[in-house]
Amino acid sequence: MNALMKAQTGKTREFSRANWLGLWTLYRKEVARFIRVGPQTLLAPMVSNVLLMTVFVVAFPGRSGDNSLEFIRFLIPGLIMMGILNNASANSSSSMMTSKVNGSITDVLMPPLSPVELAVGYISGAITRGILVAFSTYFALSVFFTVIIPVVPWAVLYFGFSAAICLSMVGLLSGIWAEKFDQLAVVNQFIIMPLSMLSGTFYHINVLSDFFQMISKVNPLFYFIDGLRYGFLGEADSNIMTGVIFTAVLNIVLFIVCVRVLKSGWRLKA
Repeated sequence: MNALMKAQTGKTREFSRANWLGLWTLYRKEVARFIRVGPQTLLAPMVSNVLLMTVFVVAFPGRSGDNSLEFIRFLIPGLIMMGILNNASANSSSSMMTSKVNGSITDVLMPPLSPVELAVGYISGAITRGILVAFSTYFALSVFFTVIIPVVPWAVLYFGFSAAICLSMVGLLSGIWAEKFDQLAVVNQFIIMPLSMLSGTFYHINVLSDFFQMISKVNPLFYFIDGLRYGFLGEADSNIMTGVIFTAVLNIVLFIVCVRVLKSGWRLKA
């Protein structure tokens, strides 16, 4: 391989260095994959969130005036975060699963990409989809309901990107583990969806009993949603620095696991 590359380019490929071209190519492939079906991957989540907000507003007709506006402002960060979580996870998991089913995973494993580069490529593509859905949801909710301006911008950026990174890695591991699409649905319906719904997306956790508050505070998705809400509204149900440390450690651990799994070739190589 080195001799061939030297004959073609006049120099030997330095495998000790990062393969930026390969990484960029993988990232572009991941982004092009969901852009091609934009109405399904970007427009549909935005419409779903607008409809969900409409249902909540209509379901509480007694909330009028300032109370109604505060209720809407409270819900918007939660809906934005749900868009990030669901779509970041769906992108990496479906991409990996599709490659395995079609047999095209070999095309990704054959090029000189290290496990770190493979992980970063898949994760970056999923992050891009999650953040695009977040922006489209924020824009739509601002147009149809009310505009909220972040009061703590660093918290919005950190928890938004951190959530996208976390769920993209969860999706990547799910896609590697699953052997058929039904198994991906199990992960989404019985793990990701319940954790997101029971993490304070639509309510303050202080309305719960002490026992269920304790359960909520060991749910990692709670810290993402609570942190994003703090960024937009300046109020939180937990200590923000606890959330920063908890989510940072979680992402580091998940990244190490992703790299080790990709390096081992588990369920990827025949």
